[in-house]
Amino acid sequence: MERLIRGLKSGDESAYRQLFSEYYELLISYAWKFVRSEDAAREVVQQVFINLFDYRDSLEIKSSLKGYLIRSVYNQCLLEVKQGQRFIEVKEDERSVEGDFLEEAEAEALIWKAIDALPEQCRRIFIMNRFEGKKNKDIAETLKISKRTVETQISKALKILREQLLVIIGLINL
Repeated sequence: MERLIRGLKSGDESAYRQLFSEYYELLISYAWKFVRSEDAAREVVQQVFINLFDYRDSLEIKSSLKGYLIRSVYNQCLLEVKQGQRFIEVKEDERSVEGDFLEEAEAEALIWKAIDALPEQCRRIFIMNRFEGKKNKDIAETLKISKRTVETQISKALKILREQLLVIIGLINL
């Protein structure tokens, strides 16, 4: 871990790639709790990685690297709220930043990874329905497809996700 932090401070590209591949999905999942939009969550996390690079010379990590990143995402979400972005109000419980929340965030990251693995149209329809709150009829009109196709794709997504969740639950209980 110290080697990775030293690499970050020195601007080592491979350290950034490793950090990104290891924590990106977890951080997106965490940011989504506040911004309630996949695109906005990705923007927040992207800004955290940009800041990490821009301020690498003054980087001080006093806790775990994971905790530092979680805190950075939280702070970036707060900044966005203060700047009048369209995010929901954020209330912090200090214990949620570390400990139990990290396990929850890791599980959510696995779920998002499963959602991201859905076929493109299936994923898009599922996100529009479950996360954006759009009705099947509205999705059908937006995408210029039949309502029945929307229903079929949502059923397909749920079936795939159920199977993936059983695998995740199986891994967690090992």
